[in-house]
Amino acid sequence: MQGNVREHAAVLRKLGAEPVEVRKPDQLGGVDGLIIPGGESTAIARLVRLYGLEEAIRGFERPIFGTCAGMILLDRRHLGLLDLEVSRNAYGRQVASFEAELDLEGEAEPLHGVFIRAPRVLDSGPGVEVIAELDGEPVLLREGRLLVASFHPELTDDTRVHELFLDLVREESSVGA
Repeated sequence: MQGNVREHAAVLRKLGAEPVEVRKPDQLGGVDGLIIPGGESTAIARLVRLYGLEEAIRGFERPIFGTCAGMILLDRRHLGLLDLEVSRNAYGRQVASFEAELDLEGEAEPLHGVFIRAPRVLDSGPGVEVIAELDGEPVLLREGRLLVASFHPELTDDTRVHELFLDLVREESSVGA
């Protein structure tokens, strides 16, 4: 998980944002958006509970971006913030990891996706918008201020997914201003 945190931070800095790590509930008060990175979803969920972040994240009213394990944590069965049900490791084990070109809504150029023990969307509610697909299956989705990806956009040179997240942050900031 730590490597993914560093990679997300590097992309955000490249785009002009100032990322900070959040490990405790009181640290959420000073951030404009939250990224829940990939990693081992069971371990992350346990740490979220252990550090008292579960209710703090549920009460966080700014944009949240979940990648891979972060997508799992935001779904109906975990934090319940996103009207989505996913299956863990549905694209296969670590040895079945792969990279693919994704159809990105509104873009002529495909988005490169890195899938590592990636979750697969089983069901989504009517308010969930599909932004990118792999072979007709949703892999990048948005519901309001929440953005989730089955893959790891932080592991490529393409910044478009992080730009989408920062657009959500800017939209929320202008509404709250």
